[in-house]
Amino acid sequence: MDKMILTITGSDGTGGSGVQADIRFIGELGGVAASAITSITVQNTLGIQEFHDLSAQVVRQQVEAIVNDLQPQVVKIGLLRRIDVVEALADVFRKYKPRHIVYAPVLKSTRGELLVAPKVYDAIERLLIPLCTVVLEPSHLTVGPRLHGRANQLASAVAFFLSQGEQEEDALLHARSYLKQLPASYAEGKGRGEELYNLFLATVDRFYNRYADVAFYAEQLNVSARYLGQVTRSIANRSPKAIIDERIMVEMTSLLDSTSLPLKEVARRLGFSSQAHLSRFFKKHKGVSPTEYQHKKRQ
Repeated sequence: MDKMILTITGSDGTGGSGVQADIRFIGELGGVAASAITSITVQNTLGIQEFHDLSAQVVRQQVEAIVNDLQPQVVKIGLLRRIDVVEALADVFRKYKPRHIVYAPVLKSTRGELLVAPKVYDAIERLLIPLCTVVLEPSHLTVGPRLHGRANQLASAVAFFLSQGEQEEDALLHARSYLKQLPASYAEGKGRGEELYNLFLATVDRFYNRYADVAFYAEQLNVSARYLGQVTRSIANRSPKAIIDERIMVEMTSLLDSTSLPLKEVARRLGFSSQAHLSRFFKKHKGVSPTEYQHKKRQ
């Protein structure tokens, strides 16, 4: 199928990049996309948590299934993370000889995560790039604030215009012109991180004197503890536990400064199991015991 584009890349569950973005973007341009997935990611708008790279055999089987049946003449290469996958694709391309192969070498995600190890990129340079008809150099990628996402879009646009019969130079110019018309926020995944962070702070204010464990707050907010940690680190560069403990310390210090309550009563009010537990907690954060702290304050 002359108008079809085969995209070979990883998945991005947020839709901001990867195979999901390729299919969407090529479709919006009016093209038809087929796909082969190289890596399944565990990610959200806060970043990538895990990669699950598919074997060379599985990637090759996907590509050959499309090539043998649909015969796309334009191929777009995205995320490749294994040397044996690079070798398998180079072998398939040498045999099949698609009219155009487009590649945009982006080694890091928008958030700075390493996507492609140097040794893998060395294999790409050695085996794949010589087979490509269009390799998008860094100077081509200054098309927007989100380098990884925009590079992905630019490569997809170039592939589309090549599928329409344009020459390489014209396709690149056409693609850059098209991307300049897109809003800067196009395909920018926006999670609910800030909203969740504020809800977390409000929930801590409500329950800090009864609960100090992160699992409780994650359950209250109906998210995983892991995601809650991603949010607080992304926004405040601090763990949820550190935020909870600080709120407890603020109240504890206030009670010690402004009242003459016995430590046993302070411990009860703040949800500690005993005065000894409170003392250990206070010393861990202040470096002195509550009694020593009070004594110094009175001097």
